[in-house]
Parts: sequence; C-alpha cells; structure tokens
Amino acid sequence: RALTILAGLLLLITVGTLVLWMPVSSTYPRGLAFNQALFTTVSAVTGTGLSIITPSTDLSVFGQVVLMVLMEIGGLGFMMTAIIIFRLLGRRVTLAERLTLRDSLGLANTRDLVKLSLLVLLGILIIELIGALLLWLLWAGRFPFWTAGYLALFHAVAAFTNAGFDLFSGSPLAANGPPQDIPTLVVVGSLIFLGSIGLPVVSDILQWRRRRRLSLHSRVTLWTAGGLIAFGAVAFYIGELGSDSAFAAAPRLDVLAGSIYFSVATRSAGLVLHPSYFNLSQANIVVASVLMFVCASPSGMGGGITTSVLAVQLLSVWNYARGRNNLRAGRRVIPEEALRKASIVITTAFLVNFLVTWLLLLTQEATFQEALFESVSAFGTVGFSLGLTGRLDLFGQALLMLLMFWGRLGALTIIVALAQPRVPERVGYP
Repeated sequence: RALTILAGLLLLITVGTLVLWMPVSSTYPRGLAFNQALFTTVSAVTGTGLSIITPSTDLSVFGQVVLMVLMEIGGLGFMMTAIIIFRLLGRRVTLAERLTLRDSLGLANTRDLVKLSLLVLLGILIIELIGALLLWLLWAGRFPFWTAGYLALFHAVAAFTNAGFDLFSGSPLAANGPPQDIPTLVVVGSLIFLGSIGLPVVSDILQWRRRRRLSLHSRVTLWTAGGLIAFGAVAFYIGELGSDSAFAAAPRLDVLAGSIYFSVATRSAGLVLHPSYFNLSQANIVVASVLMFVCASPSGMGGGITTSVLAVQLLSVWNYARGRNNLRAGRRVIPEEALRKASIVITTAFLVNFLVTWLLLLTQEATFQEALFESVSAFGTVGFSLGLTGRLDLFGQALLMLLMFWGRLGALTIIVALAQPRVPERVGYP
C-alpha cells in the first residue's frame, strides 16, 4: 500500500510537470524550463509553496489554474482523489484500495469509507467556497470585481491545502503589498487551521451533530494544535517588541493579529501576507523553525513530524514523571507501538534535516541560518523562505524537492515502502 501511494504521487508529479512545461502554461513564448516546471509541481503537490518562479508573472492564467488543481489534488491526497473518481465513475473500490485510503486518512476501520470520503470532499469544497466568498467580499473594493473573485478562489485553495503559493508577489495589482487587514488574516488563518488539523478531524467535526463526541485522536490533535498556536503567537509577539523590529511602527493590535496569523501559517502553510515576515528577528526565526519542524497533524495538508508525534512524546515525558508504566491520555492508554513509531519519525526527521542542511552549506552560497530554515521549511512543506530557494542551483533544487517529497509522505510511509516484511522472531534475548 505504501508503494501504491508512492507510485501515485510520482505519476501525479510527472503529469503536472509536463502540463506546466507546455508553453501555454507560461507567459514566456518558450514556456518554463523543465527544472522550473518540475520544482513548481513538486512544491504544489506536496503542499509546500517554495518556488523558483513568480506565479503571478511567470504563469499564464491557464498555468495558474493548473497550479491550483495540483494544490487541491496534493492536499486531498492521491489515493483519496483516485477513489473518489472511481466512485463517481461507478467503478468498484477494492479492499486493497480501501485499506490504502484508510491508512492515508489515519482511520481505524474501513466501514463506510467511500461514503465518508465523499462526505469529507463535500465538506472541503464547502469550506473552500465559503472562504473564497468571504475573501471576494473583502477584496472586491481593492481589485476589479472578477479579478478579486479569481484571487479569492486561488488563495482560498492555497490556504486550505496549506500551500504557500500566492498571486500577489511581483504582481502590479498588489503594488502596495498583499491584503493584510485583520479580517483577511482571520479568514485565511481559519482556512489554514482547518486544512492543517487533518481530514479525520474535519470528518469528526462534520459528524459532531450526530455523534456528540470527538475521538481521542481529534481531541489530542486539537489540544496540541491549539497549544502550538498559542505558544507561537506569544513568542512571536515578544520577539518583535524591540525597537529594531520590522513591525516596530505597526499598531500593537495589528502586531497581535499578525502574531496569531504567523503562528498558524508557520505550522503548515507559509502563505505570506505581510512583507515584513521576510525580516524576522533572530529569536522568531528560531520559533518559526520549531513550528515548521512539527508542522501539521496526521492526514493534514502538511508535513513535518506532525502534532501526534509531538503529543505522544510529551505524554511520554509526563507519564514517566508521574511514575506511570502506561502511556495515558486522559482515561485512555496509548499503545507502546505509537511511542516507538514517534521515536522513529523524530530520529529520521532530525537526521534528514541535518544531512540536507550540511549539503546546502557545502554546495550553495548560504548562511547556516538560511540553509537550516530552508531545509526545515521544505521538510514541513511550509513554504516560508529567507530567500535562499531562488538562488539554488540544480543540485540544491533537487535536495529540496526530495525533502518536500519526504515531508509530504512521512518517514513511516517511506520506511515501510523500502523495508523488508517483518516476520516473528524465533529467538528472544534477555
């Protein structure tokens, strides 16, 4: 099943690259270079947003629509998209495909799985359309009417799928900067949050009216995500209180709203709506790196080690300090296998980021801060950048593409795909 997901993602990247490579997708007569099309596709499918082009000026309207479709399919996940298409075409969904979808959604069983998938898809489309409509109303007075609607739809999809692409950077329509009013930050931040908490949690919330309860997974996810947002908002606000801050001249209320938005966006989306985010204080670069390393929740529109892994590790520390033998969460016990998997994810994440940062420092003209930040941003499929991505050569671009691919699939999926089947051991050691 892991190999099926890998093959599906590679197929999607191949098709997306070939379409973006066509001259009709670009504003250039000869189209994008192949490496530009490939990097943009990988970044869109993995929901990252790191870019070596400027979508607002380098892509035609057709290319921008293709980019939006790639973000949507990448956010939903290849297997969920394929099975929904099979269902709509009347094709029978096999048990193996149901098991793959169950794993990709992080569910415990396959009961009513296809029906649940269609319900989740409908809920996602409704959320994105509501977000697009609200942004359209907010931006209608700033841009031409239909242009505002198009921009609203693109950025609603980019926000919910947690892909950091935008059509404001470099665009003459946003000569004074992208919209950064508080209502815009609230709408975009809400879309990012809903996309980052994961499809199982969204499904759980959609079924709240019928079930009147949330699963343990949903409760842990919401508590962990809320705690990270609160930590990031407070840390960012404190870190930008200095007189040399890029936000020093901004009203305190705007800085507070920007702090909350920054904390939400840094965990998964990287959608920049304030030019000053590129001039963060050193302290907040550290905070951003930590949030990007954790990133989204399982089956969410992001990468990183995920909030569940962090929650399991924190619960392990808490239970050990309390002298408990079991890993408890409230009145439930989490299996030891979950702690083992969490340790594998954190260890491999650290090693992979260390390796990529080291290779970037060896091969690129970059500071340690830039190399580490870009590496963690790609691993978390966040998309925040300190400017290094646009200066990378082909080797550096290949490193980040592999890291985005790794971050979107997750360490366990890749390890399972490459590892040998486990068999019961005949000998046990003392």
